[in-house]
Amino acid sequence: MAEKIIKSDDEWRRMLTQEQYEVARRKGTERAFTGKYWDLHETGVYLCVCCGNELFNSDTKYDSGCGWPSFYAPQAEERVETAVDRSYGMMRTEVMCSRCGAHLGHVFEDGPRPTGLRYCMNSASLNFVKKD
Repeated sequence: MAEKIIKSDDEWRRMLTQEQYEVARRKGTERAFTGKYWDLHETGVYLCVCCGNELFNSDTKYDSGCGWPSFYAPQAEERVETAVDRSYGMMRTEVMCSRCGAHLGHVFEDGPRPTGLRYCMNSASLNFVKKD
């Protein structure tokens, strides 16, 4: 795993769009069915918008019907970190980039085989690189 990336709040603001900053650095959420990757079906890899860490492969992406890009597994377990999220009166498991701490979304235990997990990610936290 690459070194941790630490930047000031001002540095993150300068390099990200307002939506990317609100979601990735301030733990926001884009509205369902509005992100650029929720309905993308191309072959490639999804990277952290903040640091370029390779997070998810398209072969683990599936249509969960929730309106956000959903994956049943990260590219490698060490690419993401999780933490308990008690915001909004709920108890969920937050998913973050292990390299820079960017908020990616949440993981739920209602996904398909083989993991039974649904990594419900925000498009604003991701960049997609198409592969042939």
